[in-house]
Amino acid sequence: MLVTSKEMILKAQAGNYAVGAFNIENMEMAMAAVKAAEDLHAPIILQTTPGTVDYATLELYFANVKAIADMVKVPVAIHLDHGSSFELAMQALHAGYTSIMIDGSHLPFDENVAVSRRVVDACKPNNIPVEAELGKVGGKEDKLDGGSNNPYTEPAEAKEFVAQTDVDFLAIAVGTIHGIYKGEPKIDMDRLSEIRQVVDVPLVLHGTSGVPDELVREAIKRGICKVNYATDLRIAYTKGARANLEDDKVIDPKKYGEAGMKEVYALVADKIKVVGSDNKA
Repeated sequence: MLVTSKEMILKAQAGNYAVGAFNIENMEMAMAAVKAAEDLHAPIILQTTPGTVDYATLELYFANVKAIADMVKVPVAIHLDHGSSFELAMQALHAGYTSIMIDGSHLPFDENVAVSRRVVDACKPNNIPVEAELGKVGGKEDKLDGGSNNPYTEPAEAKEFVAQTDVDFLAIAVGTIHGIYKGEPKIDMDRLSEIRQVVDVPLVLHGTSGVPDELVREAIKRGICKVNYATDLRIAYTKGARANLEDDKVIDPKKYGEAGMKEVYALVADKIKVVGSDNKA
């Protein structure tokens, strides 16, 4: 069933676990991810980035996810990840998305507050929750370039940001990056704990692909309620598809699609267990 992300994330916050949020690129990835959630009785969030919806459209991805969600009993939300502008956020809202992120992290604090508040004010009457980002998660993924040497989220600024914007969830920068890590991932757990002490809304961890599971679990203990995975899903799907494409006799796209789905299913099932959302639907 298609729902908003708010109730599932608030339940996660109350239950000291997190909800897995998985970026999809096609119908097959969406089918595999939801199947894993269904089998593990877990809530799930499917996400699309600006680059992904450029490839197709918001309406096409929404239609896919809505059709898949209607076939299962576990709660499924469709989320705009890293919404790059107020206009794109509104397009997602009108397309039917049940969760919206506005990413003004590249802007000065006051401008980030202004655009985030504008999206919140537009989404509230529709009961659609809004995620924003403060600080800047680095790295590259899709069309997103977070750069390097990015500022971490300051606890005092996080408190003020939430008060001024009234956002439902806050994505924070505590050392993770988007894309593939070149070194050992490090998370500033003390900073995370400090932010949790002064911010009441659920916290979101971006750039989690490649982060050791034990670090993810510790971050959840310290207040993370939504965990994003993107690059790992791309790697998994490509691994399955590529193995079949090496056989010149395979000309049916369903064959390598099914192989990609098998890998995505296994990955999503594993990460659902890592974040602790299994049997929470």
